[in-house]
Amino acid sequence: MRKSGQPPRRIIGISLRSTPSALALATLFVLAAAGSHSAQAQTFNVIHTFTGGDDGYQPTGTLTLDRAGNLYGTTTELGSPGTVFQLKRSNGSWILNTLYTFLNSTDGFLPFGGVVFGPNGTLYGTTYEGGTGSGGGQCQQGCGTVFNLTPPARACRTALCGWTENVIYSFQGGSDGIDPNASLVFDDAGALYGTTPRGGSAGVGVVFQLTLHNGEWMENILHTFTGIRSDGAYPEAGMIFDSAGNLYGTTVDGGSFSAGTVFQLAPSGSGWTTSTVHDFDGGNGGAGPQGALTFDGSGKFYGTTEGGGLDDSGTVFELTFSGGTWSFAVLYSVPAGSDNSGPQGNLAMDAAGNLYGATYDAGAHHDGNVFKLTPINGGWTYTSLHDFTGGADGANPLSGVTLDSNGNLYGTTTLGGMQGGNNCNTLGCGVVWEITP
Repeated sequence: MRKSGQPPRRIIGISLRSTPSALALATLFVLAAAGSHSAQAQTFNVIHTFTGGDDGYQPTGTLTLDRAGNLYGTTTELGSPGTVFQLKRSNGSWILNTLYTFLNSTDGFLPFGGVVFGPNGTLYGTTYEGGTGSGGGQCQQGCGTVFNLTPPARACRTALCGWTENVIYSFQGGSDGIDPNASLVFDDAGALYGTTPRGGSAGVGVVFQLTLHNGEWMENILHTFTGIRSDGAYPEAGMIFDSAGNLYGTTVDGGSFSAGTVFQLAPSGSGWTTSTVHDFDGGNGGAGPQGALTFDGSGKFYGTTEGGGLDDSGTVFELTFSGGTWSFAVLYSVPAGSDNSGPQGNLAMDAAGNLYGATYDAGAHHDGNVFKLTPINGGWTYTSLHDFTGGADGANPLSGVTLDSNGNLYGTTTLGGMQGGNNCNTLGCGVVWEITP
């Protein structure tokens, strides 16, 4: 488990930085009795292998779908500034278009968190470095940005059409935050919300809001984390809204046991009220949640931890709000791998209530896997849909999974695929994969 006060880590690229209930422990024993199932009749395909050239390499952010079924993502290897890409289905195959390549300058550098669509149909994201802020010397290559990508004004006649990037906010490296590395979320009024894992008065991260006024985006800090027992530290994931307009997110450290938290921001007349929904215990209850939460619409949230659990290899958990209180349960404890080998990203849920996710280096070959959790008779049954081998199929997914309306799953791996090509090392440049039912 990560030591208290140490900044969180990213497994590749760059260093960033409640007491378990009886219900949680009982759930673990139910799952142990239920056992796990081998992969069903799904089909796994690699739909793009990164080469380390113009297409980039080592994708980390969760993929985003548009209404036409096209995929959007980012690449973030430290040896290059990073890219934003589109994968478009055409005549039964997928064509990659690099929408934008960062210049390692004021335009941004290292888009770890992926991209999302805004109300105007254009793409928004964050970069970990770049921009105009120096943070008084804390940021050697800029303190990070929030950016917007817009498509060409006229219809593109070829497959390779670049988009135009505009930095809408440049972090200055003080109370406004440092090094954003997570995805963004919009509210119904068009305001943007996100987190930074550094910065703020205590240096352990903030929650920020960006609102558009007279053509300019203005930042408002909604919460500054302190890292003390009643608060979290180092938020590495994006946030989500519930149906009442409350925001929820995770921190990888802080809380009562210095093992991370789930937090809530509730809008009030005077601003936003922050509360800790759950403190991870660092043991069987999990430690270090790095992914965003998933909301089922009925008051239940689902998420993952990279560490903790029965084998210190991560967990899948559930939080339920009922009768004015929150109850916590561990739905699955990842079997023994390396420490903190569990899921790093978000889960996806289908209409039947099944959960899907990916682990970093669990699975049969310890190169990560894609899994499914199925609710059955009050418990959950685990199925491994694909075990990465570290070869052409990829290895070590950091991102979450994305589910389309047809039940197809999509995701990325940071390694595997092409080895030694262009800027790739012997571990490969990473892939984009698809699992069809």
